[in-house]
Amino acid sequence: MTNDRLISALNDLIQISKDGEKGFRTCADDAAERHANYQELFMARATEYAQTVLDLQDLVHRLGGEPANHSTFGGTLHRQWMLLKSAIMGLDDAAVLGECERCEDTAVHVYRQALGQDLPDDVRLIVERQYQGVLLNHDKVHSLRNRVRTRNAA
Repeated sequence: MTNDRLISALNDLIQISKDGEKGFRTCADDAAERHANYQELFMARATEYAQTVLDLQDLVHRLGGEPANHSTFGGTLHRQWMLLKSAIMGLDDAAVLGECERCEDTAVHVYRQALGQDLPDDVRLIVERQYQGVLLNHDKVHSLRNRVRTRNAA
């Protein structure tokens, strides 16, 4: 893999991680009004993503590249749409968790794409560790969403 392609792949991960950080912060703000336990979970996930961004930006710097410092355009649009939808219609817990899960699905996809490339061993170790964290985030949110849906159905 060329250095430019490697930097591009890492910048994709930075952007999707910034989406995760901002998305979980938005969810934490929304949950603050209703569920402190969700707020703590979402803030912890946002903090994990913030650290992921710093680690990836450091890698890009070490490779001589310019690290991305913004989220994806699609992620920004999605967050704005969710804020508008929440303000107009309100969102229940299952909907908020469903949106978090959908965002995590995207992160899983982007990480899998990166891991499908010919990464240097040291970079692969970091990306694989971060990918495992994304999977844990996804599974936790998925489990919470299912629990809320079951509770709402009862």
